[in-house]
Amino acid sequence: MIADAVGAILLATITLYAVLGGADFGGGLWDLLAGGDRRGQAPRQLIDESITPVWEANHVWLIFALVIFWTGFPVAFAAVMNAAALPIWLAVGGIVLRGAGFAFRKEAQGITLQRELGAVFAFSSLLTPFFMGTVVGAMAAGQIPGDASRTSLPAWTGATSLLIGFLFVGACGYLAAIYLIGEAAGRDDRRMEAYFTRRAQAAGLVTGALSLATLAELHGADPALWRNLTGRALPLVITAAVAGVAVVALLAAGRPRGVRVLAALGVSAVIWGWGVAQYPALLPGTPVTLSNAGAPHETLVALVVLFVAAVLMVGPSFALLFALQGRQVLRHDHGGIALAGVTDGGPRSRARSGRGRPESPQRQSPGSRTAAIGLVAVALARALARRRGR
Repeated sequence: MIADAVGAILLATITLYAVLGGADFGGGLWDLLAGGDRRGQAPRQLIDESITPVWEANHVWLIFALVIFWTGFPVAFAAVMNAAALPIWLAVGGIVLRGAGFAFRKEAQGITLQRELGAVFAFSSLLTPFFMGTVVGAMAAGQIPGDASRTSLPAWTGATSLLIGFLFVGACGYLAAIYLIGEAAGRDDRRMEAYFTRRAQAAGLVTGALSLATLAELHGADPALWRNLTGRALPLVITAAVAGVAVVALLAAGRPRGVRVLAALGVSAVIWGWGVAQYPALLPGTPVTLSNAGAPHETLVALVVLFVAAVLMVGPSFALLFALQGRQVLRHDHGGIALAGVTDGGPRSRARSGRGRPESPQRQSPGSRTAAIGLVAVALARALARRRGR
């Protein structure tokens, strides 16, 4: 029973990473497809402003999932890390390169270097979810031996693994486009709202087609998983399908309100459908299950307690972060992330550009610095006057 609870916690952390971190990877896809410097400036700026405050925080869930998997189910963890070592290391390398490209692009001098770093960010944002998907596909297709001791190329290069890899990329792009519609709407940027609406519709259709292709492949490649997906996991499969159709229909009708929740629900239903269909097996096709491959009872109990503690500590912080970002209170400066209201009177008091976005900090910095210097000078003059008066 406790092993089932830890398994549910692991699936929940994977869901959080997919729904939150997946959108960050999808931003790289749209950055890559935005076009040249001039044509792609507006969408890239919106992507940059949307990702900057949250992208590092979202990786917390990946770390959490790995620690739970390693600590709670060490046998399955060792098998996956051995058999799928190559795609796992490629995904990790993509995370590192993606972060470096995204961070250094802002600091780079010269358009050529900025383009190169932008390309590193964009391509890494595609490679990482693809290779993560191939690992999940290898597990779902029963290609990970329970006693794997070395890497195996056939384990993650089968049709199921490759399809799920592409499905991960499509789902990330779908989530990113949906979230960016809301970001554009919050900035009253109608042009970017329409821009990402078209891309969200296209990504939704492509992701839906990839989902159907994956199901068709599973019908022949893994009949047991197919039976469970169309049996006990069928309500979740239907939920995912209905949510996807509803999102596309609402966007086509020009009513984007609520599509973020529906998109997240659809992706979550896919992940939980996989988990329910595979239960209780950790590695299908092997004797490795939640109950017989788990850590000692005391360790599993400790993981549950730590999960509750982490939710109580990390949950409010994430809620505050996304609330501030949703209200346009956070802004990016060369020194990092700052509260806009602390330095320039808040987003509503700033002048707005033609697209409805707040003026950049660089445009306001000369006046801000002059005002600050003036205030300091006045304060010093008053202090000296009081000193002399004594």
